[in-house]
Amino acid sequence: MRRLALILCLLASPLAAVQPSEVLDDPVLEARARDISKGLRCLVCQNENIDDSNASLAHDLRVLVRDRLTAGDSDAEVVDFIVDRYGEYVLLEPRATGSSLALWLAGPAMLLVGAGVALAYVRRRSRAFPEDTSLSADESARLRGILEE
Repeated sequence: MRRLALILCLLASPLAAVQPSEVLDDPVLEARARDISKGLRCLVCQNENIDDSNASLAHDLRVLVRDRLTAGDSDAEVVDFIVDRYGEYVLLEPRATGSSLALWLAGPAMLLVGAGVALAYVRRRSRAFPEDTSLSADESARLRGILEE
């Protein structure tokens, strides 16, 4: 019995951040609010969504999301409103537009540049040291003479 109670407490712990007073009466609106808030970053905790955070700012953002939904805003309008107010950083998955597009493309671009540099280095090394490294007859005779001494 204790194990069951412990398991239920552990399973319910991520849901504890949303206060009962925040939950909307309409289950459809509440589901939309949960979906939106899972994509919004808590600005205090920084790596948690606002549903999982107990910070007061996360509470304010959850209430703001629910207020905007009850006012009749669409999901995109709610997210746009919060992004306009707090910036792109509030999104857990930032949009690939504008200045963030450079960040999205920098990783693959650096990989391609690195691969190009490595390829050029390997080609240059192969030209500097030809594969035919056998000794000529004169060199073989000189080597034998050195080894015999």
